[in-house]
Amino acid sequence: ARPGARRAYIGSFTSAGGRGVTAADVDARTGALTPTGSTGAVADPSFLALRPDAAVLYAVSETDDGAVAAFDVTGPAPRLIGAPEPVRGSAPTHLAYTAGHVVAAHYGSGAVSAQPVRPDGAPGPVTGLVRHRGGGPDPDRQAAPHAHQVRPAPDGRFLLTVDLGTDSVRVCALDAGTGALTVRAETALRPGSGPRHLAFHPSGGHAYVLGELAPTLTVCRWDGRAGTLEPVAEVPVRPAGAAGPGYPSALAVSPDGRFVWAAVRGDDTIAVLELDEGGERPRLVAAVPSGGRWPRDLAADPEGRRLYVANERSGDVTWFDVDPETGVPSRTGAVAAPAASCVVLA
Repeated sequence: ARPGARRAYIGSFTSAGGRGVTAADVDARTGALTPTGSTGAVADPSFLALRPDAAVLYAVSETDDGAVAAFDVTGPAPRLIGAPEPVRGSAPTHLAYTAGHVVAAHYGSGAVSAQPVRPDGAPGPVTGLVRHRGGGPDPDRQAAPHAHQVRPAPDGRFLLTVDLGTDSVRVCALDAGTGALTVRAETALRPGSGPRHLAFHPSGGHAYVLGELAPTLTVCRWDGRAGTLEPVAEVPVRPAGAAGPGYPSALAVSPDGRFVWAAVRGDDTIAVLELDEGGERPRLVAAVPSGGRWPRDLAADPEGRRLYVANERSGDVTWFDVDPETGVPSRTGAVAAPAASCVVLA
């Protein structure tokens, strides 16, 4: 790793030929990624999250047993810290670091767990566990809860858990002292929408929830003091007349609050939605090719000048320059990343 260079980390499915966790340097001028090292020490590290100091990277192990692992990323290749710690659930798909804990969403068992972080950065045993209840109208995908994402609120007071199976978002509180998790409220979204991921507007007053089963973006007002989420609008993320099924996967909001980008699998596109000044009225303005097949994740750089897309089935991470006026991305390069599932920028 070059001193002072921006870094990127790529998660992948080792069961499908992925390299595990890959570290890469980011060229400040072009945005190009240059891999510097990989580790396959953990099975199927499908989603990653950095500690705020960017020295430790956390990964879920999306397996039937389910675990969270920590990696030292101060060198060219990620180095496993201790042993992966079980999450007391199956198929964890997402995690976040907050208040000295790693919190993970378990798709398989429909639960959310909290684990304290030890002084060396490794996760400890589970101290908090919330099991979701309920289902939805889709008999194949919503017969049971499927927690898909956990996202800390902008001020860190609450955690929002997005559940595809129950068509809802739960607002949870984490006790930083004990590691206990409690559900404070649950917001119902449109039945059958299958919410997958959520992102906040930079102002903190709105959250956007991406549906996987119904390819839409739901706009919600967020009251950070009360911990309440209120749906107010829903807009499509596919152009009218789009053929075949489309399965949205991930979204990002531009740092200036002007645009939302959403990856759509099946269409293999990046949807571009323009926001009004208040952030409450998105409008779909473009859908451009994702640069590969089955875009599972995307990330914007801190300036909003570039997007990075993990294309799982074509095995690459593609980067795009973003037009600052329109928000429309243009492909500028790619790097091979077999079974890529996540990309995180430091």
